[in-house]
Amino acid sequence: MSLQVSFTIVFGIVTCLLSVAFATPGTATFYTSYVPSACYGNKNNGVMIAAASDPLWANGGICGKVFNVTCTGPTNPVPHPCTGRSVVVKIVDHCPGCGGTLDLSREAFSTIANPVAGIIKIEYHQRLKASLKDKGDELMMGSSLWRLVGMRQAAVMEVDRESGLDYGG
Repeated sequence: MSLQVSFTIVFGIVTCLLSVAFATPGTATFYTSYVPSACYGNKNNGVMIAAASDPLWANGGICGKVFNVTCTGPTNPVPHPCTGRSVVVKIVDHCPGCGGTLDLSREAFSTIANPVAGIIKIEYHQRLKASLKDKGDELMMGSSLWRLVGMRQAAVMEVDRESGLDYGG
């Protein structure tokens, strides 16, 4: 493997790790009525979803973005609300004036914290879009971030911060 290819792969891995290391602090609440939503109307988007608060809303520009969310602690007297797990949610709605940064579905909130807490401290970061496809003998990491072609028996990985994670459905 050439030095340039090795450097590009290492650069890509470091970039992905740094996006996780610099999570944004905030707070999360939860809601239970998912349809209709400000982003998708009457379309059902499942239950691992969230609504964005006013500072994140950006006139709907955040719709469809995917975030990794982790509980970091309590905001009230409920001791140890966090489960130690993280959850991946898709922004499908707007939460004007809500008390948190993200308003998670009850199912997403329950994955990372005890719902009795009601509101929790979180860290969140936008996920990179990633899809793998068998391409025989080439690896392409293609987007506005980087492009790498030419390794044997690898995969195709598309990375795109702008469009979030594609669940394929």
